[in-house]
Amino acid sequence: MKLKLKIWRQANPKSPGKFVEYSVSDLDPDMSFLEMLDVLNEQLIKTNQTPIEFDNDCREGICGSCGMVINGIAHGSQKQTAACQLHLRSLKDGETVVIEPWRAKAFPVIKDLVVDRSSFDRIISAGGYISVNAGSAPDANSLPVAKENSDRAFAYAACIGCGACVAACPNASASLFTAAKIAHLSLLPQGAPERKLRVAKMTQQMSQEGFGDCSNHGECEAVCPKGISIDAIATMRREYMK
Repeated sequence: MKLKLKIWRQANPKSPGKFVEYSVSDLDPDMSFLEMLDVLNEQLIKTNQTPIEFDNDCREGICGSCGMVINGIAHGSQKQTAACQLHLRSLKDGETVVIEPWRAKAFPVIKDLVVDRSSFDRIISAGGYISVNAGSAPDANSLPVAKENSDRAFAYAACIGCGACVAACPNASASLFTAAKIAHLSLLPQGAPERKLRVAKMTQQMSQEGFGDCSNHGECEAVCPKGISIDAIATMRREYMK
């Protein structure tokens, strides 16, 4: 299998970037997308060229670090799949693939495909905690939680903070990410003590970081690798109004 690649190269945050074309051949269709980039980097290193910088860690769709825009779609065209879970069999032999970093003011490019997503950390730090004493797990029946609430909370807690929602949103909004973090705690009794303070502080921090506002395009839900519903944003807005 052979692919033609157009990859965004940028040496540092202050230097201008550009797309550079590469060709990679003898690829196995069962390779993951990141394994293909590994093969390309090996070729570049052998020819004394600078390898392409990209974030990755678990390569199992858990850590959320592998964010990149593939052919104009965050994480690629395969639904509910992180870039590390995308396999070459989903592409056509000889296809031209365009790869670029997340595009958002709040996600400045560090180098090539790597962006600074520490703004997400600051949003969580602003209010994403609960005042519960540490210790052994309580009895499962000591704090009754409605099945509907526990299911919704679990779905929102699945957010891996990859930033695809921001990259896909025409406003570069972090509303789905922030809403998921707020909603999953607001639905559980453990999150009740800081409930009102949390939503105020986290939404304020989101605005300070330079993210745009949500205008219900729904692109965030479409590209989320964990399939988190845009309903989370409605939950966040209700919490804020309260």
